[in-house]
Amino acid sequence: MPVLLVRWRMLLLAGLLAGVAMLPGPAETAEPASPFELRLRSQIETSPGSGRYHTTLADEVWQPGGMAIIVCDMWDSHHSEEAVKRVNEIAPRLDALLRLARERGVTIIHAPSDCLDYYQDHPARLRAMRTPKVADLPPEITKWCYQIPAEEQGTYPIDQSDGGEDDEPEAHQRWLAKLAAEGLNPRAPWTRQIDVIEIDPEQDYITALGDEVWSILAERGIDNVLVAGVHTNMCVLGRPFGLRRLASNGKHVALIRDLTDTMYNPKSAPFVSHFTGTDLIVSHIERHVCATVTSDQLLGDERPFRFSADRRPHLAMVIAEAEYDTAETLPKFAIEHLGHDYRVSYVYANDADRNDLPGLEVLDDADIALISARRRVLPAEQLAHVRKFVAAGKPLIGIRTSSHAFCLRNEPPPAGLTDWPELDAQVWGGSYTNHYANDAGSTVTTAATGVAHEILKGLPGSFPQHGSLYKTAPLADGAMLLLEGRLNNGSAIPEPVAWTFRRADGGVSFYTSLGHKGDFAAEEFPRLLKQAIDWAVKVESQGTAAVE
Repeated sequence: MPVLLVRWRMLLLAGLLAGVAMLPGPAETAEPASPFELRLRSQIETSPGSGRYHTTLADEVWQPGGMAIIVCDMWDSHHSEEAVKRVNEIAPRLDALLRLARERGVTIIHAPSDCLDYYQDHPARLRAMRTPKVADLPPEITKWCYQIPAEEQGTYPIDQSDGGEDDEPEAHQRWLAKLAAEGLNPRAPWTRQIDVIEIDPEQDYITALGDEVWSILAERGIDNVLVAGVHTNMCVLGRPFGLRRLASNGKHVALIRDLTDTMYNPKSAPFVSHFTGTDLIVSHIERHVCATVTSDQLLGDERPFRFSADRRPHLAMVIAEAEYDTAETLPKFAIEHLGHDYRVSYVYANDADRNDLPGLEVLDDADIALISARRRVLPAEQLAHVRKFVAAGKPLIGIRTSSHAFCLRNEPPPAGLTDWPELDAQVWGGSYTNHYANDAGSTVTTAATGVAHEILKGLPGSFPQHGSLYKTAPLADGAMLLLEGRLNNGSAIPEPVAWTFRRADGGVSFYTSLGHKGDFAAEEFPRLLKQAIDWAVKVESQGTAAVE
Protein backbone atom coordinates (compact mmCIF):
# COMPACT_ATOMS: atom_id res chain seq x y z
CA MET A 1 0.00 0.00 0.00
CA PRO A 2 1.45 3.43 -0.92
CA VAL A 3 2.96 5.29 2.07
CA LEU A 4 0.85 8.43 1.46
CA LEU A 5 -2.37 6.39 1.53
CA VAL A 6 -1.35 4.74 4.81
CA ARG A 7 -0.62 8.13 6.35
CA TRP A 8 -3.95 9.55 5.10
CA ARG A 9 -5.86 6.62 6.62
CA MET A 10 -3.98 7.05 9.92
CA LEU A 11 -4.84 10.74 10.03
CA LEU A 12 -8.48 9.98 9.21
CA LEU A 13 -8.63 7.39 11.99
CA ALA A 14 -7.07 9.82 14.48
CA GLY A 15 -9.63 12.47 13.52
CA LEU A 16 -12.49 10.06 13.97
CA LEU A 17 -11.21 9.02 17.38
CA ALA A 18 -10.86 12.66 18.42
CA GLY A 19 -14.42 13.34 17.27
CA VAL A 20 -15.73 10.42 19.27
CA ALA A 21 -13.88 11.69 22.32
CA MET A 22 -15.69 15.01 21.98
CA LEU A 23 -19.13 13.40 22.03
CA PRO A 24 -20.89 13.24 25.40
CA GLY A 25 -20.54 10.03 27.27
CA PRO A 26 -20.67 8.70 30.81
CA ALA A 27 -17.74 9.58 33.02
CA GLU A 28 -15.17 6.82 33.31
CA THR A 29 -14.98 5.33 36.78
CA ALA A 30 -12.95 2.53 38.26
CA GLU A 31 -16.12 0.84 39.44
CA PRO A 32 -19.87 1.47 39.04
CA ALA A 33 -21.10 4.42 41.05
CA SER A 34 -23.39 3.60 43.94
CA PRO A 35 -27.09 4.19 43.20
CA PHE A 36 -29.33 6.79 44.83
CA GLU A 37 -31.97 5.47 47.20
CA LEU A 38 -34.88 7.87 46.86
CA ARG A 39 -38.25 8.14 48.56
CA LEU A 40 -40.75 9.58 46.09
CA ARG A 41 -43.79 11.32 47.57
CA SER A 42 -47.08 11.44 45.70
CA GLN A 43 -50.74 12.00 46.54
CA ILE A 44 -53.66 9.87 45.43
CA GLU A 45 -57.34 10.67 45.90
CA THR A 46 -59.00 8.73 48.71
CA SER A 47 -61.81 7.91 46.25
CA PRO A 48 -62.81 9.48 42.92
CA GLY A 49 -64.20 12.96 43.43
CA SER A 50 -63.60 13.07 47.20
CA GLY A 51 -61.21 16.03 47.05
CA ARG A 52 -59.17 14.35 49.80
CA TYR A 53 -55.76 12.84 49.17
CA HIS A 54 -53.55 10.24 50.75
CA THR A 55 -49.83 10.94 50.83
CA THR A 56 -47.94 7.89 49.56
CA LEU A 57 -44.22 7.14 49.71
CA ALA A 58 -42.44 4.90 47.23
CA ASP A 59 -38.84 3.79 47.78
CA GLU A 60 -36.90 3.56 44.52
CA VAL A 61 -33.29 2.96 43.50
CA TRP A 62 -32.01 5.19 40.70
CA GLN A 63 -28.79 4.34 38.90
CA PRO A 64 -26.70 7.50 38.34
CA GLY A 65 -25.89 6.61 34.74
CA GLY A 66 -29.57 6.50 33.87
CA MET A 67 -30.65 9.75 35.48
CA ALA A 68 -30.39 13.48 34.89
CA ILE A 69 -30.90 16.64 36.94
CA ILE A 70 -32.29 19.71 35.18
CA VAL A 71 -31.54 23.10 36.76
CA CYS A 72 -34.41 25.39 35.79
CA ASP A 73 -33.93 29.17 35.52
CA MET A 74 -31.59 29.72 38.45
CA TRP A 75 -30.85 33.17 37.04
CA ASP A 76 -28.34 35.77 38.20
CA SER A 77 -31.10 38.34 38.70
CA HIS A 78 -34.87 38.84 38.64
CA HIS A 79 -37.49 41.59 38.61
CA SER A 80 -38.45 40.56 42.16
CA GLU A 81 -35.81 41.32 44.78
CA GLU A 82 -37.34 38.77 47.18
CA ALA A 83 -37.09 36.13 44.47
CA VAL A 84 -33.39 36.99 44.04
CA LYS A 85 -32.80 36.57 47.78
CA ARG A 86 -34.36 33.13 47.75
CA VAL A 87 -32.37 32.04 44.68
CA ASN A 88 -29.23 33.13 46.51
CA GLU A 89 -30.23 30.89 49.41
CA ILE A 90 -31.00 27.85 47.28
CA ALA A 91 -27.93 28.08 45.06
CA PRO A 92 -25.17 26.81 47.43
CA ARG A 93 -27.23 23.79 48.43
CA LEU A 94 -28.12 23.01 44.83
CA ASP A 95 -24.48 23.36 43.75
CA ALA A 96 -23.39 20.91 46.44
CA LEU A 97 -26.02 18.44 45.24
CA LEU A 98 -24.94 18.80 41.62
CA ARG A 99 -21.27 18.27 42.49
CA LEU A 100 -22.04 15.04 44.30
CA ALA A 101 -24.40 13.82 41.57
CA ARG A 102 -21.90 14.69 38.85
CA GLU A 103 -19.16 12.72 40.60
CA ARG A 104 -21.47 9.71 40.69
CA GLY A 105 -22.16 9.94 36.94
CA VAL A 106 -25.46 11.82 36.81
CA THR A 107 -26.07 13.95 33.70
CA ILE A 108 -26.44 17.63 34.62
CA ILE A 109 -28.45 19.93 32.34
CA HIS A 110 -28.37 23.66 33.11
CA ALA A 111 -31.44 25.37 31.67
CA PRO A 112 -31.22 29.18 32.11
CA SER A 113 -34.01 30.27 29.76
CA ASP A 114 -33.44 33.39 27.63
CA CYS A 115 -29.70 33.27 28.36
CA LEU A 116 -28.32 30.84 25.79
CA ASP A 117 -26.55 33.58 23.81
CA TYR A 118 -24.36 34.27 26.85
CA TYR A 119 -23.12 30.67 26.65
CA GLN A 120 -22.81 30.39 22.87
CA ASP A 121 -19.12 29.41 23.03
CA HIS A 122 -19.24 27.45 26.28
CA PRO A 123 -18.29 23.77 25.86
CA ALA A 124 -21.43 22.70 27.74
CA ARG A 125 -23.58 24.69 25.32
CA LEU A 126 -21.73 23.30 22.30
CA ARG A 127 -22.13 19.79 23.68
CA ALA A 128 -25.89 20.26 23.83
CA MET A 129 -26.00 21.69 20.30
CA ARG A 130 -23.97 18.78 18.91
CA THR A 131 -26.30 16.17 20.36
CA PRO A 132 -28.16 14.56 17.45
CA LYS A 133 -31.86 15.39 17.33
CA VAL A 134 -34.01 12.33 17.78
CA ALA A 135 -36.36 11.54 14.95
CA ASP A 136 -39.44 10.93 17.09
CA LEU A 137 -39.62 14.11 19.15
CA PRO A 138 -42.82 14.41 21.22
CA PRO A 139 -45.43 16.81 19.86
CA GLU A 140 -45.03 20.41 21.00
CA ILE A 141 -41.78 19.62 22.84
CA THR A 142 -40.54 23.11 21.92
CA LYS A 143 -43.57 24.90 23.37
CA TRP A 144 -44.64 26.04 26.83
CA CYS A 145 -47.13 23.69 28.52
CA TYR A 146 -49.81 25.39 30.62
CA GLN A 147 -51.75 22.32 31.75
CA ILE A 148 -51.88 18.59 31.27
CA PRO A 149 -55.13 16.59 31.34
CA ALA A 150 -54.53 15.20 34.83
CA GLU A 151 -54.65 18.74 36.26
CA GLU A 152 -58.23 19.17 35.09
CA GLN A 153 -59.24 16.91 37.98
CA GLY A 154 -58.20 19.53 40.53
CA THR A 155 -58.39 23.25 41.22
CA TYR A 156 -55.25 25.32 40.78
CA PRO A 157 -54.45 26.38 44.35
CA ILE A 158 -53.11 29.96 44.08
CA ASP A 159 -53.84 33.18 42.21
CA GLN A 160 -50.68 34.22 40.35
CA SER A 161 -52.38 36.61 37.94
CA ASP A 162 -50.48 39.59 39.34
CA GLY A 163 -47.15 37.96 38.46
CA GLY A 164 -46.51 36.71 41.96
CA GLU A 165 -44.05 39.38 43.13
CA ASP A 166 -44.00 39.52 46.93
CA ASP A 167 -41.76 42.59 47.28
CA GLU A 168 -43.10 45.44 49.36
CA PRO A 169 -44.15 48.24 46.94
CA GLU A 170 -41.52 50.82 47.93
CA ALA A 171 -38.73 48.25 48.05
CA HIS A 172 -39.82 46.95 44.66
CA GLN A 173 -39.59 50.38 43.05
CA ARG A 174 -36.10 50.88 44.48
CA TRP A 175 -35.09 47.49 43.12
CA LEU A 176 -36.36 48.27 39.61
CA ALA A 177 -34.51 51.60 39.66
CA LYS A 178 -31.31 49.82 40.69
CA LEU A 179 -31.65 47.36 37.80
CA ALA A 180 -32.23 50.16 35.32
CA ALA A 181 -29.18 52.04 36.65
CA GLU A 182 -27.10 48.93 35.96
CA GLY A 183 -28.26 48.95 32.34
CA LEU A 184 -30.52 45.91 32.74
CA ASN A 185 -34.08 45.43 31.60
CA PRO A 186 -36.01 45.82 34.88
CA ARG A 187 -38.69 43.38 33.76
CA ALA A 188 -36.23 40.71 32.58
CA PRO A 189 -32.79 41.47 34.06
CA TRP A 190 -31.37 37.97 33.94
CA THR A 191 -28.33 37.42 31.72
CA ARG A 192 -27.00 33.99 32.80
CA GLN A 193 -27.25 31.34 35.48
CA ILE A 194 -26.17 32.40 38.97
CA ASP A 195 -22.41 31.96 39.28
CA VAL A 196 -22.63 30.05 42.56
CA ILE A 197 -23.71 26.99 40.59
CA GLU A 198 -20.74 25.48 38.78
CA ILE A 199 -21.10 24.41 35.17
CA ASP A 200 -18.59 21.66 34.40
CA PRO A 201 -17.27 22.26 30.87
CA GLU A 202 -16.16 18.63 30.57
CA GLN A 203 -19.47 16.93 31.34
CA ASP A 204 -22.47 19.23 31.73
CA TYR A 205 -24.96 20.52 29.18
CA ILE A 206 -26.45 24.00 28.74
CA THR A 207 -29.78 24.28 26.96
CA ALA A 208 -33.27 25.61 27.60
CA LEU A 209 -34.73 24.16 24.40
CA GLY A 210 -37.18 21.32 24.74
CA ASP A 211 -36.03 19.41 21.68
CA GLU A 212 -32.38 19.59 22.78
CA VAL A 213 -33.19 18.43 26.31
CA TRP A 214 -35.27 15.56 24.99
CA SER A 215 -32.52 14.56 22.55
CA ILE A 216 -29.89 14.60 25.30
CA LEU A 217 -32.02 12.32 27.44
CA ALA A 218 -32.69 10.01 24.50
CA GLU A 219 -29.06 9.92 23.34
CA ARG A 220 -27.93 8.99 26.86
CA GLY A 221 -30.74 6.53 27.50
CA ILE A 222 -32.13 8.49 30.44
CA ASP A 223 -35.67 8.01 31.73
CA ASN A 224 -35.27 9.14 35.35
CA VAL A 225 -35.15 12.93 35.70
CA LEU A 226 -35.05 15.29 38.68
CA VAL A 227 -35.88 18.98 38.30
CA ALA A 228 -34.83 21.77 40.66
CA GLY A 229 -34.87 25.54 40.39
CA VAL A 230 -37.41 28.32 40.07
CA HIS A 231 -40.22 29.10 39.81
CA THR A 232 -42.31 26.02 40.46
CA ASN A 233 -45.69 27.41 39.47
CA MET A 234 -44.32 28.93 36.27
CA CYS A 235 -41.03 27.83 34.71
CA VAL A 236 -40.49 24.53 36.51
CA LEU A 237 -43.93 23.32 35.53
CA GLY A 238 -44.42 24.96 32.17
CA ARG A 239 -41.15 25.23 30.25
CA PRO A 240 -40.67 22.89 27.26
CA PHE A 241 -38.25 20.93 29.45
CA GLY A 242 -40.46 21.28 32.55
CA LEU A 243 -42.36 18.83 34.69
CA ARG A 244 -45.54 18.79 32.61
CA ARG A 245 -43.82 18.03 29.29
CA LEU A 246 -41.53 15.40 30.76
CA ALA A 247 -44.28 13.64 32.73
CA SER A 248 -46.87 13.67 29.97
CA ASN A 249 -44.36 12.27 27.48
CA GLY A 250 -43.36 9.31 29.60
CA LYS A 251 -40.28 10.35 31.56
CA HIS A 252 -40.10 9.25 35.19
CA VAL A 253 -39.68 12.75 36.55
CA ALA A 254 -39.71 14.15 40.08
CA LEU A 255 -39.40 17.63 41.58
CA ILE A 256 -36.75 18.32 44.22
CA ARG A 257 -39.33 20.09 46.33
CA ASP A 258 -37.04 21.81 48.83
CA LEU A 259 -34.81 23.34 46.14
CA THR A 260 -37.50 25.37 44.44
CA ASP A 261 -39.52 28.54 44.93
CA THR A 262 -42.80 30.03 43.76
CA MET A 263 -43.88 33.35 42.31
CA TYR A 264 -46.72 33.98 44.75
CA ASN A 265 -47.87 37.20 46.41
CA PRO A 266 -49.55 36.65 49.81
CA LYS A 267 -51.85 39.57 49.00
CA SER A 268 -53.54 37.28 46.48
CA ALA A 269 -55.84 34.30 47.07
CA PRO A 270 -55.74 32.18 49.11
CA PHE A 271 -54.01 34.89 51.20
CA VAL A 272 -51.45 32.64 52.86
CA SER A 273 -47.72 33.10 53.39
CA HIS A 274 -45.34 32.90 50.45
CA PHE A 275 -44.00 29.58 51.73
CA THR A 276 -47.48 28.12 52.16
CA GLY A 277 -48.14 29.17 48.57
CA THR A 278 -45.18 27.04 47.52
CA ASP A 279 -46.49 24.14 49.61
CA LEU A 280 -49.84 24.37 47.84
CA ILE A 281 -48.16 24.22 44.41
CA VAL A 282 -46.01 21.26 45.49
CA SER A 283 -49.17 19.50 46.68
CA HIS A 284 -50.84 20.22 43.33
CA ILE A 285 -47.83 18.72 41.53
CA GLU A 286 -47.85 15.58 43.70
CA ARG A 287 -51.55 15.08 42.96
CA HIS A 288 -51.67 15.79 39.25
CA VAL A 289 -48.20 15.91 37.65
CA CYS A 290 -45.41 13.90 39.27
CA ALA A 291 -43.77 12.83 42.52
CA THR A 292 -41.34 14.87 44.61
CA VAL A 293 -38.16 14.19 46.59
CA THR A 294 -35.92 16.25 48.89
CA SER A 295 -32.27 17.17 48.56
CA ASP A 296 -31.18 15.36 51.72
CA GLN A 297 -32.03 12.06 50.04
CA LEU A 298 -29.26 12.69 47.53
CA LEU A 299 -26.80 14.51 49.77
CA GLY A 300 -27.15 11.99 52.56
CA ASP A 301 -27.54 14.55 55.35
CA GLU A 302 -30.26 14.83 57.97
CA ARG A 303 -32.68 17.54 56.89
CA PRO A 304 -34.09 19.05 53.70
CA PHE A 305 -33.24 22.64 52.81
CA ARG A 306 -35.38 25.33 54.41
CA PHE A 307 -35.43 29.06 53.71
CA SER A 308 -34.15 31.12 56.64
CA ALA A 309 -37.38 33.16 56.71
CA ASP A 310 -39.56 30.05 56.81
CA ARG A 311 -40.05 29.51 60.53
CA ARG A 312 -43.45 27.82 60.32
CA PRO A 313 -44.01 24.88 62.67
CA HIS A 314 -45.27 21.77 60.90
CA LEU A 315 -48.82 20.86 61.96
CA ALA A 316 -50.17 17.43 60.98
CA MET A 317 -53.95 17.00 60.97
CA VAL A 318 -55.24 13.44 61.35
CA ILE A 319 -58.85 13.42 60.13
CA ALA A 320 -60.85 10.20 60.34
CA GLU A 321 -64.47 10.69 61.37
CA ALA A 322 -67.75 10.82 59.48
CA GLU A 323 -70.00 12.46 62.06
CA TYR A 324 -69.03 16.13 61.93
CA ASP A 325 -67.53 16.73 58.47
CA THR A 326 -64.11 17.79 59.77
CA ALA A 327 -62.64 16.56 56.47
CA GLU A 328 -64.26 19.72 55.10
CA THR A 329 -64.12 22.13 58.03
CA LEU A 330 -60.52 21.56 59.13
CA PRO A 331 -58.81 22.18 55.74
CA LYS A 332 -60.90 25.33 55.33
CA PHE A 333 -59.95 26.42 58.84
CA ALA A 334 -56.28 25.73 58.07
CA ILE A 335 -56.25 27.92 54.97
CA GLU A 336 -58.11 30.78 56.63
CA HIS A 337 -56.44 30.77 60.04
CA LEU A 338 -53.14 28.88 59.80
CA GLY A 339 -51.90 29.65 56.29
CA HIS A 340 -49.54 32.41 57.39
CA ASP A 341 -48.00 30.77 60.43
CA TYR A 342 -48.01 26.99 59.89
CA ARG A 343 -47.08 24.32 57.40
CA VAL A 344 -50.05 21.96 57.42
CA SER A 345 -50.20 18.32 56.31
CA TYR A 346 -53.24 16.06 56.25
CA VAL A 347 -53.88 12.38 56.94
CA TYR A 348 -57.27 11.01 55.88
CA ALA A 349 -58.89 7.63 56.42
CA ASN A 350 -59.09 5.13 53.60
CA ASP A 351 -62.58 5.51 52.10
CA ALA A 352 -62.71 1.76 51.46
CA ASP A 353 -61.40 0.71 54.90
CA ARG A 354 -62.22 2.82 57.95
CA ASN A 355 -59.38 1.22 59.93
CA ASP A 356 -56.64 2.30 57.57
CA LEU A 357 -54.98 5.74 57.78
CA PRO A 358 -52.37 5.89 55.00
CA GLY A 359 -49.68 8.52 55.46
CA LEU A 360 -49.38 8.59 59.25
CA GLU A 361 -45.62 8.64 58.71
CA VAL A 362 -45.98 12.41 58.41
CA LEU A 363 -46.18 12.52 62.21
CA ASP A 364 -42.51 11.58 62.32
CA ASP A 365 -41.69 14.99 60.82
CA ALA A 366 -44.41 17.08 62.49
CA ASP A 367 -43.93 19.57 65.33
CA ILE A 368 -47.55 19.49 66.49
CA ALA A 369 -50.54 17.27 65.68
CA LEU A 370 -54.30 17.80 65.64
CA ILE A 371 -56.49 14.72 65.97
CA SER A 372 -60.07 14.51 64.73
CA ALA A 373 -60.81 10.79 64.58
CA ARG A 374 -63.63 8.57 65.82
CA ARG A 375 -63.43 4.90 66.77
CA ARG A 376 -60.75 3.74 64.38
CA VAL A 377 -58.58 0.73 65.22
CA LEU A 378 -55.43 0.50 63.19
CA PRO A 379 -52.62 -1.77 62.07
CA ALA A 380 -49.95 -1.73 64.77
CA GLU A 381 -47.40 -0.05 62.50
CA GLN A 382 -49.78 2.86 61.87
CA LEU A 383 -50.76 3.44 65.49
CA ALA A 384 -47.06 3.25 66.36
CA HIS A 385 -46.56 6.61 64.62
CA VAL A 386 -49.13 8.20 66.93
CA ARG A 387 -47.63 6.60 70.03
CA LYS A 388 -44.12 7.66 68.97
CA PHE A 389 -45.29 11.25 68.50
CA VAL A 390 -46.89 11.32 71.96
CA ALA A 391 -43.90 9.65 73.64
CA ALA A 392 -41.61 12.31 72.15
CA GLY A 393 -43.44 14.89 74.27
CA LYS A 394 -44.71 16.86 71.31
CA PRO A 395 -47.85 19.02 71.63
CA LEU A 396 -51.25 17.66 70.62
CA ILE A 397 -54.63 19.21 69.92
CA GLY A 398 -57.79 17.12 70.15
CA ILE A 399 -61.31 18.07 69.11
CA ARG A 400 -64.69 16.41 69.59
CA THR A 401 -64.45 12.65 68.88
CA SER A 402 -60.69 12.45 69.44
CA SER A 403 -61.51 11.43 73.03
CA HIS A 404 -62.43 8.05 71.56
CA ALA A 405 -60.28 8.22 68.45
CA PHE A 406 -58.62 4.79 68.48
CA CYS A 407 -60.94 2.37 70.24
CA LEU A 408 -64.27 0.69 69.62
CA ARG A 409 -67.29 0.90 71.90
CA ASN A 410 -67.06 -1.89 74.51
CA GLU A 411 -65.41 -4.40 72.20
CA PRO A 412 -61.88 -5.43 71.27
CA PRO A 413 -60.38 -4.67 67.86
CA PRO A 414 -60.60 -7.25 65.07
CA ALA A 415 -57.67 -9.58 64.53
CA GLY A 416 -54.64 -7.84 63.08
CA LEU A 417 -55.64 -4.41 64.39
CA THR A 418 -54.81 -2.59 67.60
CA ASP A 419 -56.50 0.04 69.75
CA TRP A 420 -55.63 2.65 72.38
CA PRO A 421 -58.56 2.89 74.82
CA GLU A 422 -56.43 4.76 77.38
CA LEU A 423 -55.74 7.63 74.97
CA ASP A 424 -58.45 9.85 76.49
CA ALA A 425 -56.95 9.63 79.97
CA GLN A 426 -53.29 9.51 78.95
CA VAL A 427 -53.21 12.09 76.17
CA TRP A 428 -56.18 14.40 76.79
CA GLY A 429 -56.66 14.03 80.54
CA GLY A 430 -60.39 13.42 80.11
CA SER A 431 -62.98 10.81 81.03
CA TYR A 432 -65.43 10.63 78.12
CA THR A 433 -68.35 8.27 78.74
CA ASN A 434 -71.11 9.47 76.41
CA HIS A 435 -73.02 12.62 75.47
CA TYR A 436 -76.34 14.25 76.22
CA ALA A 437 -79.18 14.30 73.69
CA ASN A 438 -78.36 15.99 70.41
CA ASP A 439 -81.33 18.32 70.68
CA ALA A 440 -80.85 19.24 74.36
CA GLY A 441 -78.95 22.44 73.64
CA SER A 442 -76.11 23.78 75.79
CA THR A 443 -74.18 26.96 76.55
CA VAL A 444 -70.42 27.24 77.00
CA THR A 445 -69.01 29.55 79.69
CA THR A 446 -65.53 30.47 80.88
CA ALA A 447 -64.43 28.44 83.91
CA ALA A 448 -62.99 30.30 86.88
CA THR A 449 -59.58 28.73 86.23
CA GLY A 450 -59.59 29.90 82.61
CA VAL A 451 -60.44 33.59 83.00
CA ALA A 452 -56.93 34.90 82.31
CA HIS A 453 -55.70 32.14 79.99
CA GLU A 454 -54.31 33.26 76.62
CA ILE A 455 -56.21 30.52 74.79
CA LEU A 456 -59.46 32.35 75.66
CA LYS A 457 -58.26 35.82 74.67
CA GLY A 458 -61.00 37.76 72.88
CA LEU A 459 -63.70 35.14 73.52
CA PRO A 460 -67.00 36.11 75.13
CA GLY A 461 -67.77 34.84 78.60
CA SER A 462 -70.47 32.59 77.19
CA PHE A 463 -71.60 31.36 73.77
CA PRO A 464 -73.89 28.63 72.40
CA GLN A 465 -72.58 25.17 71.65
CA HIS A 466 -73.55 23.41 68.44
CA GLY A 467 -74.09 19.69 68.75
CA SER A 468 -74.43 17.60 71.87
CA LEU A 469 -72.69 18.27 75.16
CA TYR A 470 -70.13 15.57 75.98
CA LYS A 471 -69.86 13.88 79.38
CA THR A 472 -66.16 14.31 80.08
CA ALA A 473 -65.77 14.65 83.86
CA PRO A 474 -63.76 14.11 85.92
CA LEU A 475 -60.53 15.57 84.53
CA ALA A 476 -57.17 14.04 85.38
CA ASP A 477 -54.55 15.60 87.60
CA GLY A 478 -52.51 18.01 85.52
CA ALA A 479 -55.51 19.33 83.62
CA MET A 480 -56.55 23.00 83.71
CA LEU A 481 -60.23 23.62 82.96
CA LEU A 482 -60.84 26.52 80.56
CA LEU A 483 -64.45 26.15 79.39
CA GLU A 484 -67.42 24.29 80.76
CA GLY A 485 -70.89 23.64 79.37
CA ARG A 486 -74.38 23.44 80.84
CA LEU A 487 -77.58 22.16 79.32
CA ASN A 488 -80.11 24.84 78.46
CA ASN A 489 -82.84 22.95 80.33
CA GLY A 490 -81.74 24.45 83.64
CA SER A 491 -79.40 21.66 84.76
CA ALA A 492 -76.81 23.02 87.15
CA ILE A 493 -74.29 20.23 86.55
CA PRO A 494 -71.47 21.50 84.29
CA GLU A 495 -69.30 19.37 82.00
CA PRO A 496 -65.73 20.23 81.03
CA VAL A 497 -65.69 21.50 77.43
CA ALA A 498 -62.08 22.66 76.95
CA TRP A 499 -58.90 22.21 78.97
CA THR A 500 -55.14 21.92 78.82
CA PHE A 501 -53.21 18.94 80.10
CA ARG A 502 -49.62 18.27 81.05
CA ARG A 503 -49.02 14.64 80.09
CA ALA A 504 -46.86 12.10 81.90
CA ASP A 505 -44.40 12.21 78.99
CA GLY A 506 -43.88 15.94 79.64
CA GLY A 507 -45.75 17.16 76.57
CA VAL A 508 -48.81 19.38 76.57
CA SER A 509 -52.25 18.73 75.11
CA PHE A 510 -55.33 20.82 74.52
CA TYR A 511 -58.70 19.14 74.15
CA THR A 512 -62.15 20.48 73.44
CA SER A 513 -65.42 18.61 72.94
CA LEU A 514 -66.40 21.37 70.49
CA GLY A 515 -65.91 20.68 66.79
CA HIS A 516 -69.40 20.37 65.34
CA LYS A 517 -69.81 21.87 61.86
CA GLY A 518 -71.88 24.65 63.44
CA ASP A 519 -69.00 25.44 65.83
CA PHE A 520 -66.67 26.03 62.87
CA ALA A 521 -69.26 28.33 61.26
CA ALA A 522 -69.45 30.50 64.39
CA GLU A 523 -66.83 33.07 65.35
CA GLU A 524 -65.81 31.69 68.73
CA PHE A 525 -64.56 28.19 67.92
CA PRO A 526 -62.07 29.03 65.13
CA ARG A 527 -60.54 31.66 67.41
CA LEU A 528 -60.36 29.19 70.29
CA LEU A 529 -58.74 26.51 68.11
CA LYS A 530 -56.16 28.85 66.55
CA GLN A 531 -55.17 30.27 69.93
CA ALA A 532 -54.91 26.76 71.39
CA ILE A 533 -52.54 25.73 68.59
CA ASP A 534 -50.46 28.87 69.07
CA TRP A 535 -50.32 28.26 72.82
CA ALA A 536 -49.22 24.64 72.46
CA VAL A 537 -46.40 25.56 70.07
CA LYS A 538 -45.32 28.39 72.37
CA VAL A 539 -45.21 26.15 75.44
CA GLU A 540 -43.25 23.53 73.49
CA SER A 541 -40.72 26.07 72.21
CA GLN A 542 -40.21 27.68 75.60
CA GLY A 543 -40.01 24.41 77.49
CA THR A 544 -42.22 25.90 80.17
CA ALA A 545 -42.57 23.79 83.30
CA ALA A 546 -46.17 24.83 83.94
CA VAL A 547 -49.10 24.61 81.56
CA GLU A 548 -50.14 28.12 82.57
